[in-house]
Amino acid sequence: MSLINEYRATEEAIKELQARLANLSQDDKLKKELEFEGKLRALMGEYSKSLRDVIALLDPDSKLSKAPRGPVKTTGTKRARKVKQYKNPHNGEIIETKGGNHKTLKEWKAKWGGDEVEGWSTLLD
Repeated sequence: MSLINEYRATEEAIKELQARLANLSQDDKLKKELEFEGKLRALMGEYSKSLRDVIALLDPDSKLSKAPRGPVKTTGTKRARKVKQYKNPHNGEIIETKGGNHKTLKEWKAKWGGDEVEGWSTLLD
């Protein structure tokens, strides 16, 4: 888009937004809401209260409240992985691993398939 086209599009958008603003400023609902907000902020200032204080007063279960609302669950440590031993019936090779990120295990799974290789495993304690 050329610079002049961008300028004209921006100018048109500004005109549309100004018309919308003019319509909103004539709306009685908006006037009442603005009046309410002004009175509420004045009242909050008079009593030195913040919006957070008012929300906590009116809705104690609100997510904005600082106080926890019940028992907090503590997560324990991760469960340790168990050692698996794989014995390759084709060559008798044995490997022990806690996860699937073992180089030889990956090679076996690529060659013979994951389901077959998992059948070669025994769980060690």
